Amino acid sequence: MFSLLLAVIYLAFVSLGLPDSLLGSAWPAIYPELGVPVSWAGGISMIIAGGTIFSSLQSDRLTRRLGTGRVTAFSVALTAAALFGFSVSGSFWQLCLWAVPYGLGAGSVDAALNNYVAVHYASRHMSWLHCMWGVGASVGPSILGFAMAGGGGWTMGYRYISLLQVALSVMLFASLPLWRGRGEAAGAEEEGGRPLTIPEILRIPGTKAVMLTFFCYCALENTAILWSSSYLALHRGIPAERAAAYASLFFIGITAGRAASGFLTIRFSDCQMIRMGQGIIAVGAALVLLPMGERAALAGLLLVGLGCAPIYPCVIHSTPFHFGADKSQAIIGVQMASAYVGTCLMPTLFGVVASRLTIALFPVYLLGLLALMAAAHRRLVRVCGA
Repeated sequence: MFSLLLAVIYLAFVSLGLPDSLLGSAWPAIYPELGVPVSWAGGISMIIAGGTIFSSLQSDRLTRRLGTGRVTAFSVALTAAALFGFSVSGSFWQLCLWAVPYGLGAGSVDAALNNYVAVHYASRHMSWLHCMWGVGASVGPSILGFAMAGGGGWTMGYRYISLLQVALSVMLFASLPLWRGRGEAAGAEEEGGRPLTIPEILRIPGTKAVMLTFFCYCALENTAILWSSSYLALHRGIPAERAAAYASLFFIGITAGRAASGFLTIRFSDCQMIRMGQGIIAVGAALVLLPMGERAALAGLLLVGLGCAPIYPCVIHSTPFHFGADKSQAIIGVQMASAYVGTCLMPTLFGVVASRLTIALFPVYLLGLLALMAAAHRRLVRVCGA
């Protein structure tokens, strides 16, 4: 039963990744069809992030009350409904409307599942589970490209993904007895006690450092997700259809990197894996920046994804070690909220930079976020230990 539950969690992580790459990949086709500026993608991303911030801050309370299994199942069902709403939208305001339930569904399940795996599984499982997120995120643009090539347009791509999410939510509801078998009938058995308040969490040493680390990491990752396709199309002159497909290179890098990281974590600590990833991101962003041709830029995008691979799962997995298992759900909740603030603000800010200056600053922007992330993580290690 325990191994079957692990398989269910793997599929849940696939469902988390499926929609994450869609907006950035589809946007070169969406904005001219809707007649809006290219920078408005950041507005939709901001609404999604706002919903995830709210729901992730509620994750400790929700998980204690409902349990991880129920939170996961209901959240995926909400996301499926939101994606179907995207597929029937014909105006920008409708996309903004459906972005609200999409964001609310993403935040709680992300925080709840990450804490569950951090507490119950070894670091290699965290990496492999986030590899499954990469599988979903890599498949998303491919499904979108298939739909667009077949004449269905970006709306049909969203509809295909929504149907996959419906199937996954049915599976998750059917799996609820497995979660109860792990002693999580109501969600409070394992952790006990009352939920911590936000001021109490912020007073814990190291909390602000890990929040800034996550802010910068997710800002970097989501800027790459949202703008890499537009960068390739607008700055490198690659046709929109090819640029949408090439955007999957970032997710291929994350997927392959997390598959490898599962084995590397047997030899290296979480802290060492995080630093290794930061170095690879620096090399990849430099390749995207330098005028070395299309192939170098594509290789750089792949390396940025590869470098991102170990950072998110290793920061999450080290949370119970740094702060204690009794506080980890609360800490992960504020980490996620901070991450989504980064997701909300920084890709949107780059949209403003791209429209007012030039989208050619994309790799420079990534390098700046990387430097701040590395400094924040060093602070976390000094306060809480490696």
